[in-house]
Amino acid sequence: MKIKAKKTSLSGHIQVPGSKSHTIRALLLASLAEGTSRIHNPLPSADCISTSKAIPLVGAFFKDEGNGTWTVTGAGKNIHLPENVVDVGNSGSLLYFMSPIAATFEGWSIFTGDESIRTRPVAHMVDVLNQMGGEAHIAIPGKTTCPMVIKGPVSTRNRIVTEGSVSSQYISGLMMAATRMKGTLKIELTNPKETPYLTMTKIWLESVGVTVRMSDDFKHIEIDGPVDIKAFEKTIPSDWEAVAFPLIAALITDSEITIDDVDSSGTQGDDAIVDVLKSIGADIQWDKTKNTLTVRGGKKSADKIGRLSTDNLPGKELHVNLSGYPDAICAVAVAACFTEGTTYIEDISVCRKKETDRIEVLKNELTKLGADVEDGPDFMIIHGHSPLNSDGTKNPDFRLHGAEVESCLDHRVAMSLACLGLGLDDGNEVIVKDAECCSVSFPGFFDVMNNIKAGFEQA
Repeated sequence: MKIKAKKTSLSGHIQVPGSKSHTIRALLLASLAEGTSRIHNPLPSADCISTSKAIPLVGAFFKDEGNGTWTVTGAGKNIHLPENVVDVGNSGSLLYFMSPIAATFEGWSIFTGDESIRTRPVAHMVDVLNQMGGEAHIAIPGKTTCPMVIKGPVSTRNRIVTEGSVSSQYISGLMMAATRMKGTLKIELTNPKETPYLTMTKIWLESVGVTVRMSDDFKHIEIDGPVDIKAFEKTIPSDWEAVAFPLIAALITDSEITIDDVDSSGTQGDDAIVDVLKSIGADIQWDKTKNTLTVRGGKKSADKIGRLSTDNLPGKELHVNLSGYPDAICAVAVAACFTEGTTYIEDISVCRKKETDRIEVLKNELTKLGADVEDGPDFMIIHGHSPLNSDGTKNPDFRLHGAEVESCLDHRVAMSLACLGLGLDDGNEVIVKDAECCSVSFPGFFDVMNNIKAGFEQA
């Protein structure tokens, strides 16, 4: 499916779906629990559906009750080795979360996924499981990716030492697996990244009675097991990774929107994007009592111009370290294209190992649209321009234009490029190929955005 995006003005209220990160954690912990858990406001995305189909393989029972509620009857003490190959679909979270859990059982497990997943590295997962006394292999000689074959059971007898910059996901998986293991699992991380997600896992585990000790620098983690998890009832908070797209869309257009039911708990690192955008002049009001985010862009902003600029920052440069919330790279990159000045997006090497090499893809596709982008192993530099000068006159240096672009089947790339098209001058259109991939994290994205007058059309 191709989606066409062109200049528009947004207005009204929008609510984004529940958090994918929270939903997948809830499903897996519920599958380990004794009794029936109720999960409200789950994200019915492709990745979460893949998780719902995977947990029955270990003895849990999943049901969509309708009206935004899922139930999981956990396997509890009857949990067992996955009874078939675990196909994680496109979900890296499911792959890295469930494989350590599977490794706690006696016997062999096989993990694979779609074409994209079969490009994601698993050598780090293999290494830690072998450190824990298991037997893990990459099935195809010479490869570093799935299919992955695992033999358990693993144990806590060895302290695990692993590189924290590769991904936080498999560390979260180890933390959840520790609930099934006798003794204390000790994890030592070098150069930890994506640390807000480790905090999220810690909070989830503590909410179901697990003792977790985590150092302030995230380099040392200890989890005591085993733990008999009891069924729970939880409401999934809204997804800040999804909030980012209507947020930037409003800022680069003459718009005023309110995003309802935003998560003000501080458990999602991606909420840092608000402070980043406000530092370059974005008109954003976050009411943490009402959990609303009001965003005004362009002529609807407080100064009636809505110009984003690095002028008031040190060195007149914006430096954004995304080590804690790398999934924001797509939204931040688009905002940078509409910002007068140079933006440095830093500490993002992990972004080369997501659904795509997001650094390379963003550079290629933004360049097609007229952006000035440089990249390196772990950074992007965007030399951006505001459509307007500080006095409200048209800026001749703003040269973004329409084109047909590739999503590369990456949901966040697709959503960000579609949003970029909304901020272009009249007569320009962005056509995003394979835009249906948005369903991975934001089902119905284009319909939801059209409810606030985005005007997305099939091309």
